[in-house]
Amino acid sequence: MNSQKNTEYLSGNIERITYHNQDNGFCVLRVKVKGHKDLITVTGNSPTLSVGEYIKCSGTWHNDYNYGKQFKANFLKALPPDTLEGIEKYLGSGLIKGIGPHFAKQLITAFADQVFDIIEQRPELLATINGIGKTRAKSICSNWQYQKIVREIMVFLQSHGVGTTRATRIFKTYGKDAIAIVSKNPYQLAKDISGIGFISADTIAGNLGIAKDSLIRARAGLSHVLLEATSSGHCGLPYEALILNSQKLLAIDRELIILAIEEEISIKSIMYDHIDDIPCIFLTSYYYYERQIAKILLTIKHSAIPWEVKNIAQTLLLIEQELAITLADAQKAAIARALSEKLMVITGGPGTGKTTLVKTLLKTLESKKLNIKLCAPTGRAAKRLTDTTGVDATTIHRLLEIDQAHGGFKYNEENKLLCDYLIVDEVSMVDVALFCSLVKALPDHAGLLLVGDVDQLPSVGAGQVLKDIINSGVIAVIKLTQVFRQATTSDIIINAHNINKGIIPNLTSPKEGADFYFIEAELGGEIINKIVTMVADRIPKKFHLDPIQDIQILCPMQRGGTGARALNVELQKVLNPNYKEGIVKFDQIFAVGDKTMQTENNYDKDTYNGDLGIITAINQQEQEVTINFYNNHHIYDYTDLDQVTLAYATTIHKSQGSEYPAIIIPLTMQSYMMLKRNLIYTGITRGKKLVIVIGQKKAFAMAIKDDRSSNRYSKLIDWLQLQDVV
Repeated sequence: MNSQKNTEYLSGNIERITYHNQDNGFCVLRVKVKGHKDLITVTGNSPTLSVGEYIKCSGTWHNDYNYGKQFKANFLKALPPDTLEGIEKYLGSGLIKGIGPHFAKQLITAFADQVFDIIEQRPELLATINGIGKTRAKSICSNWQYQKIVREIMVFLQSHGVGTTRATRIFKTYGKDAIAIVSKNPYQLAKDISGIGFISADTIAGNLGIAKDSLIRARAGLSHVLLEATSSGHCGLPYEALILNSQKLLAIDRELIILAIEEEISIKSIMYDHIDDIPCIFLTSYYYYERQIAKILLTIKHSAIPWEVKNIAQTLLLIEQELAITLADAQKAAIARALSEKLMVITGGPGTGKTTLVKTLLKTLESKKLNIKLCAPTGRAAKRLTDTTGVDATTIHRLLEIDQAHGGFKYNEENKLLCDYLIVDEVSMVDVALFCSLVKALPDHAGLLLVGDVDQLPSVGAGQVLKDIINSGVIAVIKLTQVFRQATTSDIIINAHNINKGIIPNLTSPKEGADFYFIEAELGGEIINKIVTMVADRIPKKFHLDPIQDIQILCPMQRGGTGARALNVELQKVLNPNYKEGIVKFDQIFAVGDKTMQTENNYDKDTYNGDLGIITAINQQEQEVTINFYNNHHIYDYTDLDQVTLAYATTIHKSQGSEYPAIIIPLTMQSYMMLKRNLIYTGITRGKKLVIVIGQKKAFAMAIKDDRSSNRYSKLIDWLQLQDVV
């Protein structure tokens, strides 16, 4: 009763949006209210807001200790403005692409309070405004209609318990049918919309009245558990583990989950099989990826070699003279073996001669008049392969070419690559889905050489392709172990091999000219301060390296006091003088000059997970950000910036396949769950000229001693050993 008596009503025009959380709609507004001399601070929740809009709200006055008197709105509704001043601010706020403050003023001058009607009903009149023209007028009308539909979707989603940041993406996927599709089956969102997972979809479903024990929810939850398993590297899960994980997620009876499994098997959404006699369930796509990989590899292995093998010793002697190198006996034997095998794996750590072996093999095959192609998983790895071999290499995605019109790749089982011999580097980071696409596009007659370091972290995606191929015992493997003389002068390489053997490096003061340093520091704040000083000042001065282009911070985790997120905030302040003029999107500041990373594959833009770029322009009127990835400029709408993150610091996982002139790795016990030998080994081997590990000795030692790699549920070994896969 008291709260009703205290409820007051307030209305006015939004002059400034101080804060708006796009995930939950919480906002802090500065509002011009009739009868009040000063602007009023209003807090509340609204899915979408723009400067100039007229708001009606009800709530109570509240005296905040830090921010003073505020109106706390329990109900808040935004309406189009009805004053000329409000309309001008609304149009000039950037909400409608193509209209900034300049054109907003011209539109108000020409059409006054009829401007909204003109845009909707007589858009041809917009072209009469100097500087707008037919093209811009068409764009303004299109964006106006677009915003109306997006607003409806955002309001609908907000009213059903989901944030509004994905509204535009939902509209792009479903168009005007978005509300109808979401209402019919909200779990479809988790399958179709990047960034919306099962939890968000389940929230909507609950608000729409879908029962917790409904079969549609059980089936959706089951698929989610299996999909989450692929994010952890698994191609499937043991039957019992799937049931337990599903029960934990859904809080429903075991019998309902078993029924959901049976339903999904009946429509072949999932597959039932065994791994080492353990009953397992697989998402159908991943089940067939591994089976197809095994079938193709075994076909390559057992087919005839399309080149002659003769005079190898004489050929190698000529190559040694041409390249001014001396091959070890083991390297000569490896090349002879590679020439006699149509399918082979070369694996070894840094400094063991993998690059020399590949370069020599390429020279040997030159005389065979073969069409040879080289590829690697990432742009940086492909560039390094090009630099070290002198032969053009490309990423796997660019080799296969994205088919924009139909999805998938242009080169596939029906349209094979023009290739006689394919060399794939950094295979340890290739997941089963991509590897399957690659081998399906390989012509039947072509040879295949797989190169990688099996002791590094496995792929971010599902599977452990290189490890399984080696452990199957079916495919020819050359494991290089000898560290060659030129590599023994590098502390980076020596320590990497010691770490891989479980030996803790000498952490005392390094000799002059060393390329590996350990700096002891206990507290997170101390570690961050030292990293900032080293990156901004000490390393550039001593080693003549660029702090943005040449130095990379590699963290075990994104989160935490010394995680990538925290370090990016601090490094941005020091390294980018433009950061204060940046835009805030998805809880990050993006400014011109920022170092960024693509965090998911975007086939439309031809940018891929792990690609590094620099922001070169921000167009606030068009709501677009331009990012330069490897001398290719790509334009991102503001709503797509959740695909991008600051990258002064990144995780070791994200650095796979890349090398940097200098790296810094912060290690603390805060990251103890991630501290594994293969993580530290992978991180250290990313550095070419300088590696600095900073943090706690205890954390460093724990990581080196823990050689337990996470077990991944994969059936590739079984398929390879079966020998007659169909």
